[in-house]
Amino acid sequence: MTKTDRTNKTLASEQREELLNTLKERFEKHIDRHEFLDWPKIQEKLEANPDKLWSLHEMERTGGEPDVVEYDETNDEYVFYDCSKESPTGRRSVCFDPEALESRKKNKPENSAVGMAADMGIELLTEEQYRNFQKLGDFDLKTSSWVQTPPEIRDRGGALFCDSRYGQVFLYHNGADSYYAARGFRGSLRV
Repeated sequence: MTKTDRTNKTLASEQREELLNTLKERFEKHIDRHEFLDWPKIQEKLEANPDKLWSLHEMERTGGEPDVVEYDETNDEYVFYDCSKESPTGRRSVCFDPEALESRKKNKPENSAVGMAADMGIELLTEEQYRNFQKLGDFDLKTSSWVQTPPEIRDRGGALFCDSRYGQVFLYHNGADSYYAARGFRGSLRV
């Protein structure tokens, strides 16, 4: 298998084909997430945007299992979210953002959620997106996911995360520099 070029953000043709096949299979398996959308139109958009395909590959590579969850008619964009049952395994044990990572003097995690998302070309889910996403199934029943945090909270050293327990979505706060093995982040990508 060809290695992904993270510097140029390009995929080899076999990687592109493999990813498109994976996304199509997932799309068909979970048609309830997008019952009024057509895969050929989505694939056409993906093929016209190789940088977005690279980002989806990164979502897949880190365990996100990206899938289409909505269509923004106004902007003619398909919206992909990480749809793995739990917070993506390759994106856990990260603090909130680069500033929080830099502020840690001891036991630094390898990365931050905001930093990884930026490197991948995706965005952290907002609280509203996370709550809407939870209507599609049972996610994060054992893990939690950082979500976008308002500046007035982040400026005071905090950050927000969500999970789902007891049939409810919960929003919590923590120090932005904290990190846990069961906390990662979910991302979104517009194509």
